[in-house]
Amino acid sequence: MVTQVVKLSVSLDKDLIAFADEVASEENISRSRVISNCLSEFAQKRKMQLMEEGYKVMAKENSDFAKLAFALQGEVALRQA
Repeated sequence: MVTQVVKLSVSLDKDLIAFADEVASEENISRSRVISNCLSEFAQKRKMQLMEEGYKVMAKENSDFAKLAFALQGEVALRQA
């Protein structure tokens, strides 16, 4: 997968820059890569949270539909008897 890299200028607290530099040194990667990795991880977590919320909504809708279908099945069975 080819991605396009764009330069960006941001302002960060000195403590965050120091932390990024520490991680970069430990991982033997650039400061930019540290920040990019952090943003990628944040984006992935956010995506997972949105998916989880969506699945919960779908589960509720499916449960409501199943209850309605079960009730209607009972009515149909009574009318056929």
